[in-house]
Amino acid sequence: MELRILDILKEKGKTKYWLYIQLGLSYQNFNKIVNNQTKGIKFDTLKNICDILECTPNDLFYEYH
Repeated sequence: MELRILDILKEKGKTKYWLYIQLGLSYQNFNKIVNNQTKGIKFDTLKNICDILECTPNDLFYEYH
């Protein structure tokens, strides 16, 4: 599975920097999440991303083969 955060940001006309400021995570952790370089994500962080982007967890993920 991979996160579609960058796709959703593009659809909404928002920047990666905008989301970074909204989330308040360290840049290193934020960058790993956005660029799909993390092996896990906290539920709190996932909920915050969904709230900020006004989407559901289902919208955030896509499955690849």
